[in-house]
Amino acid sequence: MANIKTAAELGLRIDTLADIPDMIGAGFGLDGLILSEAELGDEFFRLSSGLAGELFQKFVNYRLPVALVLPDFSAHCERFAELAYEHSRHSAVRFVTSQEEALEWLSRQVNS
Repeated sequence: MANIKTAAELGLRIDTLADIPDMIGAGFGLDGLILSEAELGDEFFRLSSGLAGELFQKFVNYRLPVALVLPDFSAHCERFAELAYEHSRHSAVRFVTSQEEALEWLSRQVNS
């Protein structure tokens, strides 16, 4: 069985760049991580902050697959919706619309 956790289970959230090392550290040994909209602060959705890009790069560098659960990609700015759409097929950072979809995708990553 895959070792997949949610940020909530780890007691973590991403509000600033300073939160990224804790998230990556908590992810060591996991097969995948799920982040929901509730664990992502406003800066994440403001692309000019660089928070989303830095977080994605760290997940890729440390080879930690992450699924971001956002029921409505367009609930945020148009550029964010474009980013989410571009990552809806990414091999390491995937935007999905449900927890079930996140678990299914992450489980496939472990078995591939």
